[in-house]
Amino acid sequence: MNESLPRIVVTLGDPAGVGGEVTLKALIDDDLRRSAHWIILGDQAAIEAAEHTTGITLDSLGVDFRDLKALPAGEPVHLGELRAEYGKAAAQYVYTATRMCLAGEADAMVTAPLNKEAVTLSGMKFSGHTEYIAEICGVKGSRMLLAGVKFSVVHVSTHVSLREACNLNTDRIIQTIILGNDAVKLLGHARPRIAVCGLNPHAGENGMFGHEDQEFILPAVQACRAMGIDCEGPVAADTIFFRAAQGSHNLIVAMYHDQGHIPMKLMAFESTVNTSLGIPIIRTSVDHGTAFDIAGKNLAGEGNMCAAMKMAVTMAHHRILQGNIAGKDLVSAPSTSS
Repeated sequence: MNESLPRIVVTLGDPAGVGGEVTLKALIDDDLRRSAHWIILGDQAAIEAAEHTTGITLDSLGVDFRDLKALPAGEPVHLGELRAEYGKAAAQYVYTATRMCLAGEADAMVTAPLNKEAVTLSGMKFSGHTEYIAEICGVKGSRMLLAGVKFSVVHVSTHVSLREACNLNTDRIIQTIILGNDAVKLLGHARPRIAVCGLNPHAGENGMFGHEDQEFILPAVQACRAMGIDCEGPVAADTIFFRAAQGSHNLIVAMYHDQGHIPMKLMAFESTVNTSLGIPIIRTSVDHGTAFDIAGKNLAGEGNMCAAMKMAVTMAHHRILQGNIAGKDLVSAPSTSS
C-alpha cells in the first residue's frame, strides 16, 4: 500500500441494484484505481453477482474487499428484487464505512445507491443516506451538496415536504452557506463565489410575491458577507443556474430539494456527485438510484460512480494537505439553531 494515497471505502449499496456493477466498471480505469487505496464493503454474494454481470473480477483489479456477511448465508442475490434483507444489508455497509471514517481507518467514503423502501421494509426509520450518516456521526444539521463540473448546489432543506421547506430559518440558511463555502474550498476554489436563491418567484419581487426572501434570506446573506464570504442574494432561481453555467458562480444555495436537483440533473446528470456536508467525514455518492430495472443486464453506466470516486479523492487530498488547520473540520460548521 502506498502510504501517500488516501484510503477510501466504497459501499456496494443495495445488493440487488447496480452498485456492484458500476463500482467494478469504474475501477477498470487505471488512473482512478491508482489514485487511492480502495476498500470495497459488501457481501461476497453481492460482489459475485456483479462479477457475473460485468465479467470483471475483484482479483483482476487488485483492490481490497471486506465481506460483512450481512446477507443470509449461502443464498445468491436476486438482482432487481426489492427485499427487506437487502435494505438491511445496504444500511449495514453504510454504518460500517462511516465508523471506519470516524475511527481514522479511511479518509473518505463513497456510497453506491441503496433503496429507501427496502431499508424501511427492514424496520429502520430511514429518509436518506445523508441523514443516516449524520445520525451515526452524532451530528445534526447535515446538508446535501450536488457537485458538478461547472458549479455546485447546496440545499437548505432536502427530504421534507415542500410545505415544510417553505418555513425558512435565517440561522439554518447561514449555516448552509458556511457549509457550502467550506466544502467548495475542498474542491479547489480558494474563495468561492456564491449565489443564494430566493424562495419565491423573482426572489419575491420586493414583497410582491412573498415576504420570505427579504425576511429570512437577505439577513442570512448579509451575515455571511460580514464574515468575509463572497455571496449575493436572494437571487431569482429561474435565471441563476444559467448564469452559473456561464461561469458567474461556483456555488448556488437552493432553498429546497427540487429547486436545486431539477436544473442540476437536467444539465449534468452523469457528472453530478452527491456530497454530505455538516458531518466530520468526507462522503460522496452517485446521484442516481438502484436501477432495479436494468440490474444484472450489464447496462448501467459507470460515469457517475467514477465522478463520485474522483471527487472523494480530490476532497481527501485537499483535507490532508490543509491538515485540518488548527483542528478545524473543513466540512463541518459551527452548530446554529435549525
